Amino acid sequence: MPHANTTGRGTLRLVLGDQLSDDLSALSDLDPARDVVLMAEVRDEATYVKHHKQKIALIFAAMRSFALRLERRGVTVRYVRIDDPDNTHSIVGELHRALDVQPFEEVAITECGEWRLAQALTAFAGVARVPVDIREDWRFICSHDRFRRWASGKSSLRMEFFYREMRREAGILMDGKAPEGGQWNYDAENRKKLTRGLRPPRRLRTAPDEVAQGAIADVARLFPDHFGGLEDFGWPTTAEQAEFVVADFLEYVLPSFGDWQDAMTPGEPWMWHGLISTSINLGLIDSMDICRRAEAVYRAGKAPLNAVEGFIRQILGWREFVRGVYWLKVPEYRARNFLDADRALPWFYWSGETDMACVADVVATSRDNAYAHHIQRLMVTGNLAMLLGVHPDAVDDWYMTVYADAYEWVEMPNTRGMATFADGGIVGSKPYAASRPISTG
Repeated sequence: MPHANTTGRGTLRLVLGDQLSDDLSALSDLDPARDVVLMAEVRDEATYVKHHKQKIALIFAAMRSFALRLERRGVTVRYVRIDDPDNTHSIVGELHRALDVQPFEEVAITECGEWRLAQALTAFAGVARVPVDIREDWRFICSHDRFRRWASGKSSLRMEFFYREMRREAGILMDGKAPEGGQWNYDAENRKKLTRGLRPPRRLRTAPDEVAQGAIADVARLFPDHFGGLEDFGWPTTAEQAEFVVADFLEYVLPSFGDWQDAMTPGEPWMWHGLISTSINLGLIDSMDICRRAEAVYRAGKAPLNAVEGFIRQILGWREFVRGVYWLKVPEYRARNFLDADRALPWFYWSGETDMACVADVVATSRDNAYAHHIQRLMVTGNLAMLLGVHPDAVDDWYMTVYADAYEWVEMPNTRGMATFADGGIVGSKPYAASRPISTG
């Protein structure tokens, strides 16, 4: 891919691997004649935990495809591949190196999703030779300021009440000022036991294109000791591919999602779940758009309310809520261990070698697909880790390693808060294995 245009000073615009959106704030005032977009595959991001091979391949392939998309629009992209001999293997290092190669008037960055990297970029802004503009990530529905206002003065944070405010503000599934159907939450209708003989629908998987095949080969060569296999890679790596998966889900799968979203059965990794979390978290899909499209399916009479509300709750409610909790509480949140858990993670979380059939099945599908649905993650692996007294650092590392859609802002409140109760009740009123709330005073 071509390197920087040297005809003008312009702006250096950083795009991270989970910021692959045309409407990214760092690109909002892009001038293709003068500006340069920097994208870099670096070992710091691929190895701070030993991410699943499919996750690394997914991000590299999606980044490469997004760079090509920009270039087709006439944008100059300074793209640093993982095997570039001059690669510094850190995002900050590549920013400095780009500034050494060419003078720029400023650097534009969209705020990143993880506290670790945010600290590094803030430090870079303090020493960079040009001004650094770190911009809000407006791809999320709830800004940091908006969440802080909601959380202010509350002794506990509960997703249900946050979710209701988001519904009101967005006007989604509303009947005037009241919730559609007369109630906010249809979770009680989302827990049906799987009917004998009922099989999940066939699912649309994405065959790797030429760009993805190249990324898969690079990961196999450069990260051979990382967890998981690459043989069954089937994740969308472009916005167009992601759209096919979204459309397929909305038409063929969403109508039954509400009934069976909490069901699990051996040998069925996908069930009725969306398989779009990787695409949303990369930026290939707009979260508000998918919520409105799901609502439109309901309004057209093609899916029942318990299905559509349950799906929208995961995005407009839970996804936005855990991001808000993460940024409200870090860095202190990362050290919470309310139950004083201190044991190592059992080896069977990696090997699947256990007589516990549900655990063995979840580990196998996680290894093969870099994916498990929320019941497998929370009720099986999360609950078990809490009951075993596994240190929350080890639980965090496992989830970050194993799943292709895991980024710390979404992973940590789910595992340290929801699954293991390590946060002492910030996210939930009790551990899932407990029969009633416990005192956190």
